[in-house]
Amino acid sequence: MERMNRYLNNNFDIPAKNPSVEAQRKWREALKLVKNSRRRFRMIPDIDKKIEDQEKRQKIQEKIRVALYVQQAAIHFIDAATKKDYQLSKEVVEAGFYISPNELASIVIKHDMTGLKRHGGIDGISRKICASLKDGIRMSDLSMRQNIYGFNKYDEKPSRNFWMFVWDALHDLTLIILMVCALLSVVVGLATEGWPKGMYDGLGIILSIFLVVIVTAVSDYKQSLQFKELDKEKKKIFIHVTRDGSRQKISIYDLVVGDVVHLSIGDQVPADGLFISGYSLLIDESSLSGESEPVYISQEKPFLLAGTKVQDGSAKMLVTSVGMHTEWGRLMGTLSQGGEDETPLQVKLNGVANIIGQIGLLFAGLTFLVLLMRFLIDKATHGGLLNWYPKDALAILNYFAIAVTIIVVAVPEGLPLAVTLSLAFAMKKLMDDKALVRHLSACETMGSASCICTDKTGTLTTNHMVVDKIWICEVSKSFSSNEPVEDLNAVIAEEVLSILLQCIFENTSSEVVRGKDGKNNILGTPTEAALLDFGLMLEGDRDARHRLCTKLKVEPFNSVKKKMSVLVQLPGGGFRSFCKGGSEIILQMCDKIIDGEGNSIPLSEVQEKNVLDVINNFASEALRTLCFAFKDMDEANYGEDIPNSGYTLIAVFGIKDPVRPGVRDAVKTCIAAGITVRMVTGDNINTAKAIAKECGILTDDGLAIEGPEFRCKSPEEMKDLIPKIQVMARSLPLDKHTLVTNLRSMFREVVAVTGDGTNDAPALHESDIGLAMGIAGTEVAKESADVIVLDDNFTTIINVARWGRAVYINIQKFVQFQLTVNVVALIVNFVSACITGNAPLTAVQLLWVNMIMDTLGALALATEPPNDEMMQRPPVGRGESFITRTMWRNIIGQSLYQLVILGVLMFSGKRILNMKGPDADSTINTLIFNSFVFCQVFNEINSREMDKINVFRRILSNWVFVAIITATVIFQVIIVEFLGTFASTVRLTWEHWLLSVVLGSISMIVAVVLKCIPVESGKINDQPNGYKPIPNGPDGV
Repeated sequence: MERMNRYLNNNFDIPAKNPSVEAQRKWREALKLVKNSRRRFRMIPDIDKKIEDQEKRQKIQEKIRVALYVQQAAIHFIDAATKKDYQLSKEVVEAGFYISPNELASIVIKHDMTGLKRHGGIDGISRKICASLKDGIRMSDLSMRQNIYGFNKYDEKPSRNFWMFVWDALHDLTLIILMVCALLSVVVGLATEGWPKGMYDGLGIILSIFLVVIVTAVSDYKQSLQFKELDKEKKKIFIHVTRDGSRQKISIYDLVVGDVVHLSIGDQVPADGLFISGYSLLIDESSLSGESEPVYISQEKPFLLAGTKVQDGSAKMLVTSVGMHTEWGRLMGTLSQGGEDETPLQVKLNGVANIIGQIGLLFAGLTFLVLLMRFLIDKATHGGLLNWYPKDALAILNYFAIAVTIIVVAVPEGLPLAVTLSLAFAMKKLMDDKALVRHLSACETMGSASCICTDKTGTLTTNHMVVDKIWICEVSKSFSSNEPVEDLNAVIAEEVLSILLQCIFENTSSEVVRGKDGKNNILGTPTEAALLDFGLMLEGDRDARHRLCTKLKVEPFNSVKKKMSVLVQLPGGGFRSFCKGGSEIILQMCDKIIDGEGNSIPLSEVQEKNVLDVINNFASEALRTLCFAFKDMDEANYGEDIPNSGYTLIAVFGIKDPVRPGVRDAVKTCIAAGITVRMVTGDNINTAKAIAKECGILTDDGLAIEGPEFRCKSPEEMKDLIPKIQVMARSLPLDKHTLVTNLRSMFREVVAVTGDGTNDAPALHESDIGLAMGIAGTEVAKESADVIVLDDNFTTIINVARWGRAVYINIQKFVQFQLTVNVVALIVNFVSACITGNAPLTAVQLLWVNMIMDTLGALALATEPPNDEMMQRPPVGRGESFITRTMWRNIIGQSLYQLVILGVLMFSGKRILNMKGPDADSTINTLIFNSFVFCQVFNEINSREMDKINVFRRILSNWVFVAIITATVIFQVIIVEFLGTFASTVRLTWEHWLLSVVLGSISMIVAVVLKCIPVESGKINDQPNGYKPIPNGPDGV
């Protein structure tokens, strides 16, 4: 067993994320025995073609990079020399447009400023495509625009139909050999025994192969439909556009030329377009051009390309090209290799299948040689080796068919494919539970997660924010008891309120838009929306002069700066900058504070201490704290950053974000499952501690630390510190990345990380399982993640862990069941061939057994839903053996029992059961076959629990399992009673049927006895297979 584990670890061990080409080649080269490579590897890309795709992509990126970054003079020279005259087609003119799709695409792709100016700039372009830069396009024009300028979709390979999967299943080498044997059997049989008796044996094999192929193809086709559905979900990306004068959210695939798109940090640019307006727009073009240096986009450099990502800032964009008219579309069209790399468990089981297959091949060869030698010896003894008849050829052909069928049974081709089946089933169920698994390996790896580093806002909390408290001009006001916001007017001077409202409405990334229903809606992050909603209520019917400022420069909020700044020109002259953000950060930027009359007065140490006390009091009530500040200036320097000092503090806000219902129970479940939950947040440490205590994350002996303190620690200090950390506040994305890296490298933890921002991408990529938020998460974060939590709920993350553990344990159950069948089928036929010269299980019977243990067994055992007990045990650690000692105990015990009863029936069955007459041999062989099948039926039920005695618990809740067991029994009756001519069986009496069922059911008693035998683990973790010890009382049975 240890030798087998070493072999698997040396040759079939790959990382769950980003395996190298060398690692992938190594295990594939180590795989010596594959019956059907076309089916086995249908889900994964060909390595050589994948490399070819990458090289092709790099060439296109190089071409784009050259086009984008050569000197402008060179571009102008080339354009002048090779100026293309674009003609307007009749369809374009009739539609009322005045620029062709190709010319429009060329202007943006080539960054052709000359061409843009020739058409009147962005205003001219918008007129020629009949689009308003303010109101967008008319909804009634959508189909016409799609007909003229195309759809925002890329060329994709057509999906495979059912008959392609049938064709794949027919490529099984052993089945092809069996078909040839069957055809030869029909020919020889007809020559010797005539019609129709001579064709029964061969026809039986052909029908069995047909059944195996159809069942296999149906199973594979259903899996492909599940993956196709999941792929559609992965590609669902939504974007904000303005159409008919109203802001709305649409799929990027519904985008058309002329749409006005709103871009913000973390968005992927959905089409080629031109910059209309915006602030500090920084674009990452590396995915398209391979250039790592981000590019600033402005009126002077207005070209935006599809597939690039917004790294900072916000903007409005006019769509000029979509789909295959963009460079990104053409780049996507070059990718021929779909699918995903195999998961670590699939690779490991490929190794197991390889070992067992080689053993099976040896046994099959020995069985054939023994049968052939006995036949030749018998022929030499009775008829002489020189006298040959057609029936002799038929006998040898039959021996060869049995040997080939043993290989069919012995090579467990279904092991790695069962993982795909189980993962597909789990991914479909998780989709229903609001978790979109982007990578197959993530679902599997999540079951081994020992640590979850989670965000606070929106994951542990509801992300439905409201302003709960405000402190301004030494006055603290609470709105938790439904006190109207307007009451603030009575205690605060008009000048102060005017500055506060100015800061709220000017320094915001949210906006108030009119929806289709005519109502005002606030669009933006929950924090921004809460502040804007508060501002609207505070504003009331007041004169809106505070909204008449002219924005000059905006520095949007991001998780590194933890603040947002804006520079405006005041209506009466002069300039003013506003800043809001993390309370301590803004307070450090202030040297003055606003008084009750609206004047800026120096901020004394006493006042600073009072403000800090207010911040801490708000934070201790689990409120998110923000400070607002402003600075007046006589002049503005447009080329420099907005100032970071000399501000006047306006107010401290306390924003309430309640903890999600069920989070505390979910955290308890994690603790019981051996999963450590750590909160990593950018919020104030007191807010973080209050929320963490409410969630049950922060315990009395746990440590809460701030990011700046954490990042100053040495590696030796971190080694002592990290195990104690339960909360990290005021953290930067780099702190999260450092924490994840150290947890994985120093402590060998399997780490899951949540993230929503663009800057979380490195931590999501570094972790074992990256979990991006579906609602609050940016497209950049989602692209770096393995799982997208569609409802941003921590409880959903626990469901992913639960299903991950279910996948792992279900595959263990299936492996245990299949290896038992393999061992028994191999030994029975081999021993019988050696002793009696015949194989009791014919080719048709073995094909039926193969279907029971392969496709049907995988469907029954690999789709078992998770239960609560799975979350009451420690996770499986890195490098632990997949086939555990408990599994070996059950495999060996059940195999011995089945071998004993089948051996007794084989050698003494006729005497014990007093069978006489010409049909005695046929009857005993049928009884052996029937008993063998019922042993597998009952052992399949035993395999539902590897260590628990009560295997019937919740069995009726899994209708797939019940249906397969029922179908197996019904079809077994049909084979024995009605298809005997083809399956080499005879009808059995009711006593023989009862005996078969009783012998099979005794395996359940054997299972109870086996489960009472303690098994030493030899590991620190006593329960590597995930089950608790045998209980003493009936409740845990």
